[in-house]
Amino acid sequence: MFTVDEIAELVRQIRREHSLPKSPFRIDEVRYDREGDKLFIIAHDRTDKSVVIGNSLVIGKLREKLGVRQVTVYSNLDLEIKRRKLGGAEKLVKDTELEFLLPIIEAEKRFPPRKWPAVKGNLRTLVFLSFNARALIGFSERLSLPYEPIGLKYAFPRLKYEPMEGKPGELFFPDEEKLVKLAKEKGTKLVLADFPFGLKWREGVALLNPFRLLHIGFFELKYLFGFERPVIYDKRALIEFIVNLTYEGLIESTDGANIIWRMWRR
Repeated sequence: MFTVDEIAELVRQIRREHSLPKSPFRIDEVRYDREGDKLFIIAHDRTDKSVVIGNSLVIGKLREKLGVRQVTVYSNLDLEIKRRKLGGAEKLVKDTELEFLLPIIEAEKRFPPRKWPAVKGNLRTLVFLSFNARALIGFSERLSLPYEPIGLKYAFPRLKYEPMEGKPGELFFPDEEKLVKLAKEKGTKLVLADFPFGLKWREGVALLNPFRLLHIGFFELKYLFGFERPVIYDKRALIEFIVNLTYEGLIESTDGANIIWRMWRR
């Protein structure tokens, strides 16, 4: 439906119309997902990606001109890093009780677009509502996991969960020891949360951040499952969390700065 040359010419046109620098760039591939009405642009490297995004202005105008629901830009390096991380994820879950994640990992290797097969998890799961609360719930429901949501008191007033005591910083850096203890008390073997790692086993309990394991960025999660902003949080922990996501390539620096600004403003 769309060709590389057509998209490249539109990007140049939009940049001219808005007096943006005449920066050279290279697009290697475009993929259109008709089912989701999404266009994926694969730029040659991250510099090319930045030119195509144009501080979100270019990509926003591109979506309007094309009349598609969503336009996303990746670089070949982004996708290569993702594939390598997925290779590591495959080794981590193989021959464990989390093998039900293997079809999802295989599907992510072919991303974009994202086409997950029907998968049913069979582990009782504790979901700690941390920063990506809606995404954690959405992931659990998507995989039909028998889950129980818990979270800090008053943090997410619009969500239903069992409230617990804790420090606001735990929304970004969950207390592993506390969650393992709680999981063992409840007889659950899997804990989902915004851990700063993909997967770790402690005392027979799997601590899983599915989005780090699958290398799925913040804004992809927002499109997939929505986002619920916590009403209480630690400002310093928020900055550290966003910096870590940026370093891991899971959020663009400008987008991360916008999140910090919006949350601090409230």
